[in-house]
Amino acid sequence: MKLYMAPYAPNPRRVAMFLAEKGVSDIPIEVLDLPAGAHRTAEFRAKSPLSQVPTLELDNGTCLTESRAICTYLEGLYPEPNLMGRDATERAFLEMWDRRVELAFAMPLMMWVRHGHPGLAAIETRQSADVASFYEGGAKRMAVWLDQQLAGQPWIAGERFSIADITAAAGMDFAKMMKWRPEENTPHLKAWRERLAARPAGQVGP
Repeated sequence: MKLYMAPYAPNPRRVAMFLAEKGVSDIPIEVLDLPAGAHRTAEFRAKSPLSQVPTLELDNGTCLTESRAICTYLEGLYPEPNLMGRDATERAFLEMWDRRVELAFAMPLMMWVRHGHPGLAAIETRQSADVASFYEGGAKRMAVWLDQQLAGQPWIAGERFSIADITAAAGMDFAKMMKWRPEENTPHLKAWRERLAARPAGQVGP
């Protein structure tokens, strides 16, 4: 296997955090320079037609390009510690929460950064201040809702750490580029991120 990654980008970070939590460190990694367009070369597009990172190239040459799909594959190879559910009920429950935080929290944070940070203009060639503002508002509203959920449970999906926590953290960490942190009105979200920082997944750089 070989994993194609990019520093700072949230979806590669999601996979890196997942691997760290699993304690897996023996998969070869190639870091791509996104601002230089390394993900848009014909050679890389042969592996990832939509120029996406992360991309996991399997031993038979086929490639996985969606971070959630890559994590599902890795969960099968490295089942412990379990991060995606031990039976049908728990798998469905954790996937529900993972999708919630991905679509309503992490993705809006990503879109805010991609459209709002001038340093990403080379990657997001159609930056829009209106798009950035729209997603900023949605992400911050979801942060308040998540804070309410975390008032009664330690982790996003309940009593145990899961992929949903990784997904939410990857989006939040990307939003540091906009100098955003959990605010005074979301103390439970702040405490959750501090708990995560003590775990292997929370210590992934940069």
